Amino acid sequence: MKAWLIATILCAGTAAAQEHSDVNEANNPLTPKITINLQDYYVPSFIDTPGHPKANQFLLRGLIPSDLGGAPQLFRFTLPIATSPDVPTGYVTGLGDLTLMDLFILPKKGDITFGAGPLVVLPTATDTSLGSGKWQVGAAGVAVVPQEWGLLGGLLTYQTSFAGKEDREDVNLLTVQPIVNFNLKDGWYVRSSATWNFNLENGSSYIPVGLGLGKVVPLESGITMNAFVEPQYTVWHDGPGAPRWQIFAGLNFQFPIRKPSQ
Repeated sequence: MKAWLIATILCAGTAAAQEHSDVNEANNPLTPKITINLQDYYVPSFIDTPGHPKANQFLLRGLIPSDLGGAPQLFRFTLPIATSPDVPTGYVTGLGDLTLMDLFILPKKGDITFGAGPLVVLPTATDTSLGSGKWQVGAAGVAVVPQEWGLLGGLLTYQTSFAGKEDREDVNLLTVQPIVNFNLKDGWYVRSSATWNFNLENGSSYIPVGLGLGKVVPLESGITMNAFVEPQYTVWHDGPGAPRWQIFAGLNFQFPIRKPSQ
């Protein structure tokens, strides 16, 4: 009887550990799987902005693993489709600026995985209200530490403009995205991943804090679906125009890489 009980406890513990590992993998920005992210930021309120405007930004993101040149790396793109206030006509909807990022995976340091590489922003916006009008270059760095209870990590980017429309403000932007996930049962998890924005060109910056809920669902053929919603509230800002609060929601899909049979 005791042996049966011990075996049952061990099996349950192993199953829970595997489930948490699967949830961590689905949320790890450095997981080497083909990934499609359908994400959205809805901003119902801005700070110190007359007229009570709203905004929405849908993000089409993709991640493609590669061993080009013998170096493991992750190529990521982000293309926004945004709706933004456009004084005095009301609102405008269209494409935003395309961001390309190539993260080289560095050797592990204990349990920590690092990725770093170049970043390029192309001025693809279809309206002046939806983009910077500037070509930009910079760098990105990611650190991730999986835990038994969840995931710790962070994404840091820096970008600066070097060409583009002369009548548009230069870009000098630093962003920091802390990532904290706490795993629950049955694929559910609590998350916080708000991005801090520091405009080094004009000093207009803000720090939001988020708290949300997500669920990881295994699908057929090794595909993983990850759905989440995370309200975010700005706890500090410098200058007008920062979101007072926003809702970040997404539907992410990870696809296993099929290696050719020998």
